[in-house]
Amino acid sequence: MQWILKKFDDTEKLAPALDRLGLTYSWHKVVPFVGFIMPAPEIRDPKSVVFFGSYTLWRYAEAHNLEPGVFRIAPFLREAPWQDYLLNGPGARILTLCDVPAQLVDDGSQWFIRPVEDSKEVAGLVRSTGEIIDLVQKVLALDVADIPNGALRHDTELMLTRPAHILKEWRVWVVDGQVVTWSLYKEGARVTYRPEIDEDARAFAQHMVDLNPGYARAYVIDICRTPDGLHLLETNCINAAGFYAADLVKLAAAIEAL
Repeated sequence: MQWILKKFDDTEKLAPALDRLGLTYSWHKVVPFVGFIMPAPEIRDPKSVVFFGSYTLWRYAEAHNLEPGVFRIAPFLREAPWQDYLLNGPGARILTLCDVPAQLVDDGSQWFIRPVEDSKEVAGLVRSTGEIIDLVQKVLALDVADIPNGALRHDTELMLTRPAHILKEWRVWVVDGQVVTWSLYKEGARVTYRPEIDEDARAFAQHMVDLNPGYARAYVIDICRTPDGLHLLETNCINAAGFYAADLVKLAAAIEAL
């Protein structure tokens, strides 16, 4: 496999793992939102190329018919097998950005907000109704033609749900239907990266994968523990998700095997 990497701090963690496995890779700059890369890579086999470092690299991969390229995923909120397990699913409000001012009352309440698509136009955060409305109005004040790719747009779908109390959060990497590595990334309010997972949480993650076998060939699934049990937080594109304390040798080997 030819590994094409966007050069930045997190992706640089991959290099020692790829070196250990004897895999070839090259470093590139990526034009934000567009997915154009510099310098252009010299492709040996278009059926054996994988990208890491930016979600927008899917544009380059698809334009040049490179496979597997970027493992794109569907919005997790709409996946029927996971509905009963979602932390932010039951009771969530799905609003198109342009509908927010009319649908959301500025009463000072708090909401967790994130785009429905895994496109990272804005990070998932808890915000007050006033902050959300202010953000939306700034976007709506822009002419659609002036909004760059990768930014919030008038037709972006947003998920709003009530904040939940989370005790632990893990990121789990899934390749070919199997959990291959994991990392704790938050404990209570404290961000902490450790290569560990509670056994019941690992089993829960694999159960989520088994429930939805056709979701994607490779992806990241974030799970959490709350006072009422384990839940699925979200999924992410494996090519652009932070590595935290994952075992990158295991991850790279699994992708090579796939």
